[in-house]
Amino acid sequence: MRKTILLSGLLAVSSPMAQESDATELVRKAMDHWRGLTSHSSMTMTIHRPDWERKMTMESWSKGDKLSLVRVIEPRKDAGNGTLLNDNNMWTYTPKINRIIKVPSSMMSQSWMGSDFSNKDISKSTDIIDQYDHELTLTEQKDGHVHYTITSIPHEEAAVVWGKEVFVIRDDYVMMEQQFWDQDGVMVKSLETLEVEDMGGRTVAKTMRMSKADTPDEWTQMTVHSVEFDIELQANMFTLSNLRNPRQ
Repeated sequence: MRKTILLSGLLAVSSPMAQESDATELVRKAMDHWRGLTSHSSMTMTIHRPDWERKMTMESWSKGDKLSLVRVIEPRKDAGNGTLLNDNNMWTYTPKINRIIKVPSSMMSQSWMGSDFSNKDISKSTDIIDQYDHELTLTEQKDGHVHYTITSIPHEEAAVVWGKEVFVIRDDYVMMEQQFWDQDGVMVKSLETLEVEDMGGRTVAKTMRMSKADTPDEWTQMTVHSVEFDIELQANMFTLSNLRNPRQ
């Protein structure tokens, strides 16, 4: 309650510069809320198409906003496939060919593991905080919470794909929706939170769905089964050696 009151007070400030600052802080805190100082989670990714569906169970670890590791556990044919992120660098590992591949920046917009998420989406880069101007464009009450809509426009010199991104953030910092718009002002895809649950000592998005605006019957859904925050992780967790030969 105290957090919500403080936040509402900040957003009441009328200065445009203050509102921009508060909108930026909302985006930052929503991103930090999911990560924690460190985290470990298990989840299932469902890739849905009109004539087929595919599921993968994964584990994920993160530290701060620069380090993360995702590893496929099931099905057996995909087990061991992994993705390592260190700042803006990404590597993938495929056991079948026993090879680590560095993903070039030109491939960050490509599909991640055949899903509707791009490599960039998975990186959850915090570049948007510094490379975009953020404006609070709507405040509304919904389902017992205040929802803040923030429109984020990239700086003119920013090397980004999107013309703008729109965030809907709840008063407890749960990201309810993230929209991706192209340079022509057309929404291309959106990541929507379908289910919220208390896990790991905080309220988080349990089920999220990424879908493209022009193909609504094709989507990728992430369902979180468990998550722990602010835990101790092995020193070698975010290394290429551990990506290839897991020791945790």
